[in-house]
This record gives sequence, C-alpha cells and structure tokens, in this order.
Amino acid sequence: MITNIELAQDPTATPILPLTIDNLAQWLTSQPHATAAWCQHHGFAAQPGKYLAVPGEEGAVSSILFGLGKGGEKVGDFWSFGTLANDLPAGTYRIDTDLDPVLANHAALAWAQGTYQFDRYQNEDDVGNGIAKLCLPETADPAAIKGAIKGGFLARDLINTPASDMGPEELADAAVELAKEFDGTCEVTVSDDLLAANYPAIHAVGRASARAPRLIDLRWGPEDGRRLTLVGKGVCFDTGGLNLKGTAGMAKMKKDMGGAATVLGLAAMIMSAEWPIRLRVLIPAVENAVSGNAYRPGDILSTRKGLTVEVGNTDAEGRIVLCDALAEADSEKPELIIDMATLTGAARVALGTDLPAVFTGSDEIAEALNSAGEKTDDPVWRLPLHGPYRALLKSKVADLNNVSDGAFGGAITAALYLQSFIEDSSRWVHIDTYGWNDKDRPGRPAGGDGLAMRALFAMLSDRFDQA
Repeated sequence: MITNIELAQDPTATPILPLTIDNLAQWLTSQPHATAAWCQHHGFAAQPGKYLAVPGEEGAVSSILFGLGKGGEKVGDFWSFGTLANDLPAGTYRIDTDLDPVLANHAALAWAQGTYQFDRYQNEDDVGNGIAKLCLPETADPAAIKGAIKGGFLARDLINTPASDMGPEELADAAVELAKEFDGTCEVTVSDDLLAANYPAIHAVGRASARAPRLIDLRWGPEDGRRLTLVGKGVCFDTGGLNLKGTAGMAKMKKDMGGAATVLGLAAMIMSAEWPIRLRVLIPAVENAVSGNAYRPGDILSTRKGLTVEVGNTDAEGRIVLCDALAEADSEKPELIIDMATLTGAARVALGTDLPAVFTGSDEIAEALNSAGEKTDDPVWRLPLHGPYRALLKSKVADLNNVSDGAFGGAITAALYLQSFIEDSSRWVHIDTYGWNDKDRPGRPAGGDGLAMRALFAMLSDRFDQA
C-alpha cells in the first residue's frame, strides 16, 4: 500500500485550482494577460479531468489548473482527482480553494485510491517511486480520511491477494490483526471444532479442502453499546465443488471472499471513527474444494438454526456458510445485521457490476442506504424480497433447498434463502456485491474493491455515530 496523502499542511506545496467551465472565464479576468494567453494557447477550457501547469515569473510551475467540466457540486465530480494524482509529476500539492468538507474528503480519497497499487508481488524498486502527494485539504476530516483509506485499501488488498496466499487461515489472521490494532478481540473456531460449536453448514462446505474451514468472530466496543453485526462471505476460492465451474467461471474466484473483505474494511472505518457501539463481525471462511469428502448434490445438511437444507447445487455454497453465521448473528438480536456476499451471478445480470443489490425488510433502511449511496457516489439498488418466490426453494426431503427449481430470479431466491435464518428482516440488510472493478476508472483502479462500503458507512454514521 502506498499512501500519498500528507496530513500536515505544506505552504511550499504547488497549488491546485479546481475550475468549472462556468467559473474559468471569471477567474481569467482576474489574472495577468500572460496567464489567459497561456490557457488559450494550450486549449485549456476546464474540461473534466484535464489539467494545465501554469508557469511563474521565473519559469517554474506556479500552479495547476484542474478542470471539473460543468460539475463541481457533486461528489462524483471529484473522482477525477484520482487521475490527477497519476498524471502530475512527483512532488507535493495542495488544493487552493475552500471546498465543502464532503467534497474535500472525496477529493483526498480519490487521490489516494487513484494511485493504489497492489504491490505485494513486486520488487520494492518498482513500486511507489516518484508519486505525487496531496496535502489534506484544510476543510477535510483527517480521521474520516484515514479511516476511509485504511478500510478501502484493506478490502482491496485482501481481495486482490491470490487464493494461494489468502486462504481461510490468512483471512482469519487479517481479522485478528485488525482486532488487535483497535483493542478488540477475535476468536476463531477451526475445523471439527465447528461441529462441536454447532456450525455444521460451514464445516460441510469447507471440509473438502486441505485448508480447514473456520468461523471468525471479531468483537469491539463497550458491552453495553448499541449492537451492530456485520457478516461477510469468506469463500477464499470457489471451484464450484462437485458442481465444478468451467475455466472462465473460476477465473476471478479469488474474489469470492469479497464480502468478508468489505465488512472488514467497513469495520476498520467504524473502529477508526470510534463510534460508541458494540460491533461484531462474523465471517465463515472456507475454500469450496473437491475431494473424496466433499459435500454432494442431494446431501441433507444440518444448520445452526435447526433447519435442514437439501443441496441442489454445491456451487451455491455461499448461502450455506452464511446461514450458520446469520443464525448466530441473529441470536443476539442486534439493532442491525448487515451481510455482504459475492453471492449470485443473477444480481450482476440484473444490475451489472457497479450496482450491489440490496435486500431488506425495512423501507426506511433501504431509502437511507440509497440516499447515502447517491451522496457518496457509491450507488446501490434495492431488489424485492418477493415472498411468492419462496416456494421455489421447497424441498421434498428437507426444510428447504439451497437453490430454486427454476432459472429466474436467482438473486431474489438467494436472499429469501438467507431470510429464512433471520427472525426479523426489518433489522437485516443483505447486499449481493461484485467486489471488483473490471476496468480502471478515475480513483477506482481495476481489481478488488469494497463496493457499497462508503455508502454503508455514511448510512450507519447517521444511525450509530452517537451515544
């Protein structure tokens, strides 16, 4: 991880002046004729993402003009600072205007994320040389920025790490390290101890791998605080099990623990903000492998809640491990349970890769999360918990099947399956996410990404950031 945000102010830093198309002309009227001629000569018209270095009296760069196009008022307009961070020469820069605090925070976050590098497997000499650094804008919130960068980079690093180095044990180690950093606790239940502790579904999915399954249980904050529980799907690699995926289907399966990575990143943001709450993070960490003791299509599995599940497809393993974790989360009756999972291709067919699907029994929470997504430019989209589709999960030999008997509405039936393990869906949110950027965008490099993490933090801040 390379950090390119300077928390301290540097009066010698090169100033950056963000300009919209509308205010460029007005700004030029207050400048020397030579500056206006320089802009005209270089065709600078405040186009979005374009910049122009303006020379000073002795020829050195005196300032950087940066175009915001016709925008400049929304968070999304400031993603282009991520591109600027890559385009500018090495040096230290500062934003030379008083931005709204929300926009200032986002400009700094975009700058940091724009130069994110997953450098674990690169020689040190090849990484981080000659980066452009930004002094944190004076109107920005240092704590919020530090938390957002830490959480975002943590999620990215975990997802980007190949399964060879990010199995259930390594994922648990990351959670233990995070808990220690913030004076929390983290218990890990491993292998056959899962059976003794009554987590049979997690054990069933993970037992075929040489890398033992486990349940990660991180706790932080005062015992008497308002309770928030996060649950993340931690399938560190998904072969599909005996319903084996094809080559293309396995290509990105190192990211199948993207839900776990995202809730750990969100937990880092929450703990950094020091909310007065009791936070719990539950992650069933497994590898869905193939071996002689792999669980099979047609098997009947027990679950922590007591419901039995017929295995219709071993490639729908995420919901099986999640159901044990959700039953445990629900047992404490927290104020809110949020689970995140790279759960279904059906959600991607419905909404594409940029929009995580949201399911909840609470209209108020759904509206608040959608609003937070718009404000942070971290959008989500609600899909319905359509009750009649529950019949598609019926089994003749068990309480329910892990897949529906039809080809349609797969994201909805997966959510309905999970809802079966929650007593009150009005205090539960399920997010079906992609956890990945397929292509580079300003401030959002290709690779692992904790989609919906910033939206969730904003929504939860309004609810929990108070005693």
